[in-house]
Amino acid sequence: MNPSTESRGAAKRALLSLAIGSFGIGMTEFVVMGLLPDIAGDLLPTLWSSSPEDALSQAGWLISLYALGVVIGAPTIAGFVARFPRHRVMIVLALALTVFNALTVVLPTFELVGASRFLAGLPHGAYFGIGALVAADVMGPGNRAKGVAFILTGLTVANVVGVPLGTFLGQQWGWRAAFAVVALVFALATLCIALFVPAHPGSPGRTMRQELGVFRIPQVWFTLGVGAIGFGGFFAVYSYIAPVVTDVAGSPEWAVPIVLVLMGIGMTAGNLVGGHLADIDLRRTLLIGLAVMAGAFALTAVLSFWIVSLCLMVLIVGFVSSVLSPTIQTRLMDVAGDNQSIAAAMNHSALNIGNSLGAFLGGVVIAVGWGFTAPAWTGAVLAVAGLLIALLSFRLEARRAVVPDLVAP
Repeated sequence: MNPSTESRGAAKRALLSLAIGSFGIGMTEFVVMGLLPDIAGDLLPTLWSSSPEDALSQAGWLISLYALGVVIGAPTIAGFVARFPRHRVMIVLALALTVFNALTVVLPTFELVGASRFLAGLPHGAYFGIGALVAADVMGPGNRAKGVAFILTGLTVANVVGVPLGTFLGQQWGWRAAFAVVALVFALATLCIALFVPAHPGSPGRTMRQELGVFRIPQVWFTLGVGAIGFGGFFAVYSYIAPVVTDVAGSPEWAVPIVLVLMGIGMTAGNLVGGHLADIDLRRTLLIGLAVMAGAFALTAVLSFWIVSLCLMVLIVGFVSSVLSPTIQTRLMDVAGDNQSIAAAMNHSALNIGNSLGAFLGGVVIAVGWGFTAPAWTGAVLAVAGLLIALLSFRLEARRAVVPDLVAP
């Protein structure tokens, strides 16, 4: 066999192994949203019988607890493991994801399931962050965003196949069946990573203190703000998509997995296109993407009363939102300097702050009686706020670049 062909084959097997894990992460993060009514009815039966809207709002805390785990775990774990070989770190992270998702299957009460969701979120950001560094090295200069997008493809494909399948299984055999499948996916990922991801050195000289230096860089905070606030709008919409399909559009429960498939198709296409566009012009991709996303959320609120138009808007929302994912990831790596491990992971902290924020605000506007379309309007407001943060970030960056040129003579 041609050595270069063998090398390319080994790289593909390594990236595919990592993508299996990201598929599992996509499934465990998003399948909750399609099964939220089932979970609320099972774990909060008394509240569900008296007020389904309040039960749904409280069940949304499971989404927020998972996101909180990501926010805490991403910088903590990524900073601590930066000096260790990355292939070994990935095995441990995949194994932890297997165990914590298995706990969700067996724990009996809402409080304990919430604790398991928090634990399951802890390895999320470090897995994606370190996996993105491996993928970027494999793809080489000029193609980093494409490498990042490849790892994220597992997450978006999960929204085409895993989340709708998990939602269907959960509706037929109980919501815990979906998480049993998730645990099996992570077990497979653990095995594949151990077999196919080659030795990949970490940064032996890096310390937690050095990695935490990333938080002294102002542009890092701006980029995290774009992800946390701007992308939060997506989760405000996605978290409550099931009741929108059934209560607003008036469709039967079996239509929910179909709508989730459309969301996943849009996300998969947007992720691949976003990686390509970000390598061409990251700034324009980010700004235009946020503006279009705000408009898409507003249209979703207006058009969600008819199932056909809702399906179209779900497809568009999934596409535009996922264009931004590799774009924000690459932007964060660009502005982080030498702090690559923690910066790559922090993107997922930011996105899951957005997850928690969007799910929380979506639950609030539902709980106060504004209806199930209100989260889409909330998403539009958050996307506009993210756009303003991005504009300020680029303006300050341009000003800082001009000032040294003026004083240099």
